[in-house]
Amino acid sequence: MSIDAIMEASRAGLSYERLRLDAASRNISAANMPLAPNAAATSAQVTGSANAFGAHIGDDGFEIQQLPIATRQVHDPAHPLADAQGMVHYPAIDLVQEMTTLMTASRGYEANVRAFNLLRSMTMKAIEIGAK
Repeated sequence: MSIDAIMEASRAGLSYERLRLDAASRNISAANMPLAPNAAATSAQVTGSANAFGAHIGDDGFEIQQLPIATRQVHDPAHPLADAQGMVHYPAIDLVQEMTTLMTASRGYEANVRAFNLLRSMTMKAIEIGAK
């Protein structure tokens, strides 16, 4: 395996973890936003294909897609977005799961940064040794 392939795998890992952080952040920010009556709730999720080394396949790579989810209902007849029964609809987003995703994506990103920096320093050391 070439050094470029290893660096590309690390870069793809960084991109994937960054997108997971973005998707979880979007979901957390939308968790308490009321929906208009008859509006569909969505949840951001990272999609894409990866090979065994984590590098993306194709030009598109990974992306964040909005997927439909269920809603939770809160009885609040005074709310301006309440329906005829006085129910306000919110996306049914599990905040514990989203916070866990934030933590694991953050740690995965840090691990990919360390791996990339280690490979870069090893490459620079090899070039330094070869120059002597």
